[in-house]
Amino acid sequence: MPYVVTQNCCNDATCVAVCPVDCIHPTPAEREYTRTEMLYIDPGTCIDCGACADVCPVDAIVPGDSTGPDVDRYLELNADYFRRNPRDAPAGAHVQPLPVAIATAGVTDPPRVRVAIVGSGPSAFYAAEELLARRDIDAEVTMFERLPVAGGLVRFGVAPDHWHTKTVDRVFGRTARRDGFTLHLGVEVGRDVTLDEVSAHHHAVIHASGASGDRRLGIAGEDLPGSHSAREFVAWYNGHPDHVDRTFDLSDERAVVVGNGNVALDVARILVSDVEALRRTDIADHALTALAGSEIREVVVLGRRGPEYAACTTPELMALGSLPGVDVIVDPPVSTGPEASAKLLLLEEYSRRVPVPGNKRIVLRFEATPLEVIGTVRVRGLTAGHTGSGERTEFDCGLVLRAVGYRGLPIDGLPFDPVSSTVVNVGGRVVDPATGSPSLGHYVAGWIKRGATGVIGTNRWCAVETVGSLLDDLRGGLLPEPAGSGDDLTALVRERCPEAMDGADWRAIDRWERQEGRAAGRPRVKVVDAEAAVNIARTARLSGVPG
Repeated sequence: MPYVVTQNCCNDATCVAVCPVDCIHPTPAEREYTRTEMLYIDPGTCIDCGACADVCPVDAIVPGDSTGPDVDRYLELNADYFRRNPRDAPAGAHVQPLPVAIATAGVTDPPRVRVAIVGSGPSAFYAAEELLARRDIDAEVTMFERLPVAGGLVRFGVAPDHWHTKTVDRVFGRTARRDGFTLHLGVEVGRDVTLDEVSAHHHAVIHASGASGDRRLGIAGEDLPGSHSAREFVAWYNGHPDHVDRTFDLSDERAVVVGNGNVALDVARILVSDVEALRRTDIADHALTALAGSEIREVVVLGRRGPEYAACTTPELMALGSLPGVDVIVDPPVSTGPEASAKLLLLEEYSRRVPVPGNKRIVLRFEATPLEVIGTVRVRGLTAGHTGSGERTEFDCGLVLRAVGYRGLPIDGLPFDPVSSTVVNVGGRVVDPATGSPSLGHYVAGWIKRGATGVIGTNRWCAVETVGSLLDDLRGGLLPEPAGSGDDLTALVRERCPEAMDGADWRAIDRWERQEGRAAGRPRVKVVDAEAAVNIARTARLSGVPG
């Protein structure tokens, strides 16, 4: 029975590299990879060897005869993908598109390179892994994270009920244990140490700070209390230290989410999920308490365009249909033909379902353009206009969440494009926008490089490209030799930030969270306070627990 990729696919394409018959597509070498919802296994070519399942970092690949939820539907998705995208390449024509480690037969003294990485999310760790796993260089990596814990998007962006996706952090944990890797937690570049000081101790700096800003609607009332970005809400329920003190009004029966991408569906799903189900996840305790007292019964998800342009992926849309006690309403109902996409067929299926009295509701409203957030002291509603007719509809609600995209923020000293919200770069190499000349020693990876697009695994190949540009410059003799050593920098960090933590401390916090989680029947209980994190790490050090 052929293997099948299921919902929690992270798209990092590790499976592509080990497949002996080239049956997993799209590969990172194919144009559609950057736009794909997930990866697919060709049932006509798969030889059932299981190599892909063995290396999948998030346990997304299962045998096709498994009995897990929706496996049959994913088999249909796989088959439909290859019906629409036939492959002519013969079995066995496998090519690994972007090797992670390159053998160097006959090379006895590979070049030394010391790289600083600012940020600790997926693109940061994938870049570190690419540098440290190679055999054609002798790499040292220093990672800086301003928060007391690492993980970035995996820890603070993935919905708590998508726990399989979060298991990609095992990959990052292995990287953090590699020789040559140093982690500084609770240290902010630009505040505690300057970028010039970091640069002086490294050949190059990779900026992987992500996208911590929000796109706006540009409508009246957008800044009223009760109107928030979905990014803030996601950070709040995931226990981001910067957002633990936020409050969200959950006292009205209806909330409105503007946008219909994956983040929009995540927040809609969390708002109506059964609290007992959430109690089995790693959702932050303060959010769990607030949601337990929520009065929200309906979430309206607004999309400006028609259902064929819904920005969410099919797996995320599919997840809505299995929420216990929740109806999915499609407005207006969708009717399709036999050649419709899997996403449209799923929306049509939802359209045919009969609502159950007493259930909560997620309403997917299409062709609805937000015009005004209504209220004087705080939000009391939102007005939307039909995209075609202009007919207006007013939704009474106490909470509006704007899920229309994340934005990267400028980095001092680097050229920034305000339109794309990215640092100006070519292949990850920072360049002057006027002349195209490189800013030697400075590189970008992840969302600050390419914009807030793709999923976790997309960052792997983004990071590989950036590291490739960096190593081209190293071989070309373009990178300045560090003036100071790694030990010098560590001493400077300790002087400036006595409470700064390292990789052993991070592992101690991770152990504590998982132990507390096991006791409570959860994956982990998150530490959301910096002082508490420091105390846990200090206690582990004093007790002699190995990192």
